[in-house]
Amino acid sequence: MDTLLNNRYRVIRTLGSGGFGETFLAEDSQMPSHRRCVIKQLRPIHHNPQIYQLVQERFQREAAILEDLGGYSDQIPSLYAYFQADTQFYVVQEWIEGDTLTAKIQQQGLLSESSVREILINILPVLEYIHGKRIIHRDIKPDNIILRHRDGKPVLIDFGAVRESMGTVVNSQGLPTSSIVIGTPGYMPSEQAAGRPVYSSDLYSLGMTAIYLLTGKQPQDLETDSHSGEIIWRRHALSVSPTLAAVIDRAIAYHPRERFATAREMLEALQVGIVNFPATVAYQQPAVAPTSPVSHLQPSNTPSSPATLTNTVAVSPRAVATSAPVNQSNNQKGIVLGSIIAGSLIGTSIMIGLALNKPNQPATQNVEPVASSPVATTPATSINENTTPQTPITQQPVQTTPSQIPTSTESVVARPSPAEAVENYYDTINQGEYRSAWNLLSPSYQNNRQLHPNGYLSYLDWWGGQVQSIDVEQVSLVEANSEIATVDAQLNYSLKNGKQVPSSVRFSMLWDADNNRWVISGAK
Repeated sequence: MDTLLNNRYRVIRTLGSGGFGETFLAEDSQMPSHRRCVIKQLRPIHHNPQIYQLVQERFQREAAILEDLGGYSDQIPSLYAYFQADTQFYVVQEWIEGDTLTAKIQQQGLLSESSVREILINILPVLEYIHGKRIIHRDIKPDNIILRHRDGKPVLIDFGAVRESMGTVVNSQGLPTSSIVIGTPGYMPSEQAAGRPVYSSDLYSLGMTAIYLLTGKQPQDLETDSHSGEIIWRRHALSVSPTLAAVIDRAIAYHPRERFATAREMLEALQVGIVNFPATVAYQQPAVAPTSPVSHLQPSNTPSSPATLTNTVAVSPRAVATSAPVNQSNNQKGIVLGSIIAGSLIGTSIMIGLALNKPNQPATQNVEPVASSPVATTPATSINENTTPQTPITQQPVQTTPSQIPTSTESVVARPSPAEAVENYYDTINQGEYRSAWNLLSPSYQNNRQLHPNGYLSYLDWWGGQVQSIDVEQVSLVEANSEIATVDAQLNYSLKNGKQVPSSVRFSMLWDADNNRWVISGAK
């Protein structure tokens, strides 16, 4: 092909074509280096002279925006020029030498979790800047992110605004508007498909892109929960850590209000998870009848910090700025905090605690805001699908007597004690090893959306941000067999606001045979 555009750009080959026009790789014949560039040829969908004028105005405005964006970040292609010829509009941009994420998967297969995390961490600051300019990309997908050869950084290409200007029409009020929806089915959320994109629409698209990189599955190949509308993807990525999975889950939540509000918030959530946690082993949940979740959960009306996931239950009292007295229940010490301790604070804390203590149970909770019985329930991640929690701490095997654990199916000689597992859980928290403690909760407990709206990050927000320490005053085994156990504990929470909150908690435990340990599946 020997085509010269604008008497300057020699077309080398066609890179792609679609309803809006074509994209070419070209070289600039007027530059000494004959540098390569990408030229996008765009054509209006209407040829009405009035419409054409509107398209021209919009095109010039969007081109100016691209120039501004490219000048700020080297992860956005620079705009070299734009021009019009034969009713066609052309944008000339920097040629990024690299591979799209789609090509990367086709060449080498699925990306590792660390690679996906690195891509997200490097692209989110770019989105933060773009959104700060009140611009929504609207077409983030594997084809529109290029891993640059020279430094491996992800580069965001193909903004939808310029293409949208080609769809300009005049509405019934005589005002210019766009008649087209920019985005790719599967990668764009429902509100964007309806023509009402928001900033978190880009985060949804980025989350779906991350799922593709981890699973190789296109959005249309994934199931959707018929009740909640959430994407079911975890079964295809069982080795993904709960932290990253929770971040992705929140990014792709069906309702925009449940997603990260900003790119910065999502970035902080990822960075909170960038810690050298112990290696983990996928946990196989035994077939046990679900038990009702804990009453000590994190209240839904408690605001979460940017690094906090919405689906978290704290196994400890949650501080809430409310002075209403809290009702005590479920083996909790009859201590009326009344006006001395904000009822909501304690109730919430307790609820959170209980929720966390009820890890492996589906979420049918009897939630009672208990003021004086905050449970050491840790917020669990809001994960829709099969979560593969990591196995942080392996407890020292402790011999137990037949009276403690009846010999029903397997040998109990080398089995740890359920009571000791509870003590170990709180020791782990007191040592600041929150990730390890989180992994001592069963997957169903972690994944309970009602108890752990924001997953691990909410858990971390509670234990790392509000609780100073937990004093385990007494732990006693109530009953146990080869698969389940019940443990009572008397606890005292020291909160960072200076409050002391006593609590009586009954823990439900499940035996994790793969890792030779007990995990907490519930608390009340």
